[in-house]
Amino acid sequence: MAQNTNGRPRRGPVNDPKTGKFANVGAAAGGFVGALGGSLVPPINVTVNNQRGAAANGRRPHAEALLPSPEFTSPAQVRHYCNTLRAAAVTLSIEVAMGSEILKGVLAAVPDPEGRAFGSRVRAAKVARKLNRAADDLRDAAKNAAACYSAFQQEYEEEINRVRHRARKPKQPPMNWAQQ
Repeated sequence: MAQNTNGRPRRGPVNDPKTGKFANVGAAAGGFVGALGGSLVPPINVTVNNQRGAAANGRRPHAEALLPSPEFTSPAQVRHYCNTLRAAAVTLSIEVAMGSEILKGVLAAVPDPEGRAFGSRVRAAKVARKLNRAADDLRDAAKNAAACYSAFQQEYEEEINRVRHRARKPKQPPMNWAQQ
């Protein structure tokens, strides 16, 4: 039999669940605390978009790189810009709303200096309210981007249809079975 550091014989194998049932308690507690800490801090996604020099069209890329360049020379570019703006605003709105909830949870854990009941929750809600408003404003920006393209279609319907008619593929002549 193997011996412990104090010279006594060790009972059973080292990984026996009956004898070593408290051996991993520290590791489990550390894992729980690590998981809890990870849930309080929002995940950070880093996207590296290395575009050295000029863009493909010879112009500098847009500084924010969330939106395409505001070039409105065709209805397709107007639609693309509005759709990209709407998608970005929706995504940011969700992220900001989640950040607001996380901030509220973290700040609610800070004790109130005056010891008032629920004082820390009230203070946290006041601070997080501003992020909630930012999330609502981003949601409104997404709605307005979609409404912008809809208004564009309504206001310029005549011009769009005029060009759309010319842009159709010419009809192929029907097969003439008499000509052989």
